[in-house]
Amino acid sequence: MGTLTDETLTGMLESPRARGAFLLRSILNPPWSLRIEDRAPLSLATMVHGDAWIMPGNGEPARLRPGDVAIMRGPDAYTIADAPDTAPHIVIHPGQRCTTLRGEGLGETMNLGVRTWGDSPDGAAVMLSGTYQMHSEIGRRLLTALPPVLVRTIGPGDDSLILLLGEEIGRSEPGQELVLDRILDLILVKVLRSWLASPGAGAPAWYRAQHDPVVGSALRMLHGEPARPWTVAELAARTGVSRAGLARRFTELVGEPPMSYLTGWRLALAADLLCEPDVTIGTVARRVGYSSSFALSAAFKRVRGISPQEHRRSSVEGSRAAGQPQVAALSS
Repeated sequence: MGTLTDETLTGMLESPRARGAFLLRSILNPPWSLRIEDRAPLSLATMVHGDAWIMPGNGEPARLRPGDVAIMRGPDAYTIADAPDTAPHIVIHPGQRCTTLRGEGLGETMNLGVRTWGDSPDGAAVMLSGTYQMHSEIGRRLLTALPPVLVRTIGPGDDSLILLLGEEIGRSEPGQELVLDRILDLILVKVLRSWLASPGAGAPAWYRAQHDPVVGSALRMLHGEPARPWTVAELAARTGVSRAGLARRFTELVGEPPMSYLTGWRLALAADLLCEPDVTIGTVARRVGYSSSFALSAAFKRVRGISPQEHRRSSVEGSRAAGQPQVAALSS
């Protein structure tokens, strides 16, 4: 059996998978400052030339140098600028609509080519950015543990990914969107791995618990077979400890009892499956361990406050809105 990192983390990292992500090269001359109000769930940025500062709504400014990658967790707004005290003069709205502070459109006037935008083709600052348009319930369990802004220096050998992104972002070839999505995903995984492996980085409790021989084994079983009718007694027997011992240790390390954790995991899986249009609620229920659509609906509404049908409708509406960028000139 693989480690928790192989199985659990793979599932967590697989979910924020880019599908038609918004990729952009920005070329700017100082002073420059962008107010990002696009409400995207997750964005990445890296500097090719020049430094930048990222100012979240709550938190300290973070400096971004060439060789660093920043992850910005949405949907809260933030500012990225050449200096912390440079006032924003451009606003990025939902759908990647770009305006001045007065609301005047800038998409056409700042277009510098395929996925390239800015105020000068030879500006001092060159930034590559990628914006994930879609939400994922499974990925959210990891991403909500992130700070508003996370900056990590890219590891040795991984700088080739940044170079590759820079080469590919300006191309317009068949399948180019898919190529860019996968490069963006690889960079994201590299940064998250580095963050999770760093002592004191604030990694989520379930990740820290992976090193415990008892709780780590229980987590692997819950994640590997979520539809199995698990009980604390069976988990305890399989991990070689008493029922009370497992319940106590699991709660201490993960922050909630085993069955409560399993319910949250099942409902996260269900929430993602419900976004697939051709899958019935009954099928979703069976795949995540509920005996019927009624049982799933009852649990879903009790924990999340809405029915599976309401969740599906809101997800479809959100996907349509996220999948319609309004700045065609920037993404062409």
